[in-house]
Amino acid sequence: MLIDSHCHLDRVDLKPYAGDFRRLMEETSAAGIGHMLCVSIDLEHYPRMRNLVAPYPQVSVSVGVHPNERGRREPTPEVLVELARDARNVAIGETGLDYYRSTGDLGWQHRRFRDHIAAARSCGKPLIVHSREAREDTLRILTEEDARDVGGVLHCFTETWEMAKAALDLGFYISFSGIVTFKTADDLRAVAAKVPRDRLLIETDSPYLAPVPHRGKSNEPRFVAAVAQCIAGLRGMSVEELAALTRDNFFCLFKDAVPVD
Repeated sequence: MLIDSHCHLDRVDLKPYAGDFRRLMEETSAAGIGHMLCVSIDLEHYPRMRNLVAPYPQVSVSVGVHPNERGRREPTPEVLVELARDARNVAIGETGLDYYRSTGDLGWQHRRFRDHIAAARSCGKPLIVHSREAREDTLRILTEEDARDVGGVLHCFTETWEMAKAALDLGFYISFSGIVTFKTADDLRAVAAKVPRDRLLIETDSPYLAPVPHRGKSNEPRFVAAVAQCIAGLRGMSVEELAALTRDNFFCLFKDAVPVD
């Protein structure tokens, strides 16, 4: 059984499924995807996302606001903690810093990131962290705000081994997306081969970043199999072994997630 530790099911292209979300979920299960974490990126669409996945016990959710989201409802620690009381909620995020798409004075990103960490510490749930071209500040804020108390995951990891090691030292997991399959990702594959077995996760980040051989398509959770195959090859193990260890890691980190037999 494979687990997609980070996807956005409410944004997946349903055209191949004649617009039928139920059919997407049926085919995802048939492909051997046993659990998914549907990750929030804003508060405006959170109720719709939550209602969409409500009938599917194999889907957990998070609550948070992506660092690039602007001009909408700002998440306070109190609001995040209240939403995180949902029994299906397993994490706070995604949150973090992104200096690639946002420019200028980014103090607002720092404040929002700190608020998410405060919420996670208050409710005792792990963080889902997005970091792009913000390596030093991401690690600094995680350290300053005592994020090691709750831990979490650096999702869709694309950085160096040095950053991975620093995050591991803070008690975080490292998750790899379809980017690890790209032809130009040799350095990232080297990192994926080194992450300790008990801190490794895989994801799709659907509908973005479809892995080889699906590049050019809208990504979806069943394509996590390509990520698993790539990393299993790098680490000299079977896909079944990689699936088992990443499953165990997922439920170890996201302790409120409930496995579905």
